[in-house]
Amino acid sequence: MFERFTDRARAVVHHAIDEARTEGRRPVGTEHLLLGVLADRDNLAVRLLAAAGVTADDLRAAVARHAAHGVDGLGAADAAALREIGIDLAAIVARIEESFGPDALRAAAPRPRRWWRRRPHVGTFSPRAKKVLELSLREALRLRHRHIGTEHILLGLLREGDGLAALTLTEAGVDLDELRRRVEAALREAA
Repeated sequence: MFERFTDRARAVVHHAIDEARTEGRRPVGTEHLLLGVLADRDNLAVRLLAAAGVTADDLRAAVARHAAHGVDGLGAADAAALREIGIDLAAIVARIEESFGPDALRAAAPRPRRWWRRRPHVGTFSPRAKKVLELSLREALRLRHRHIGTEHILLGLLREGDGLAALTLTEAGVDLDELRRRVEAALREAA
């Protein structure tokens, strides 16, 4: 699938993998793909987000805030569901960290491989992130483009609409449908 990706789109995916690895989290989520899009400050997606009044730094801070509150990939909806049945996730995490130290629940960083055995790391993607990548391909095909660029990844994130990336964008005041229309209009103008 990655053969259709432009160099910039491949860089987005590699940056997303690096973001997840830096956080010590696996798999790569939609938030990591959004951070990957934001990493190249000169792509069409970032320019359109800026035109919508959202800066890359604001989104990066919001993603970090959400990631700090999540445990093992559980989102706000999962935590709320657990609270409904009487399980206070924050209290459990606090007790574990009190007993075992801060970041006790964080996955251990993998041991670095020796350079002669190093193989490219493809990364493990969450089901939502896989769906975003698939949707980016579908968006490119729908628009009759032969390549997948950063703008198609953004369209995939917008179309998926339920991941942490979409939540972060919505909290930042972005109307996902309006942003989608702006991306498509910018692509038509560029053609």
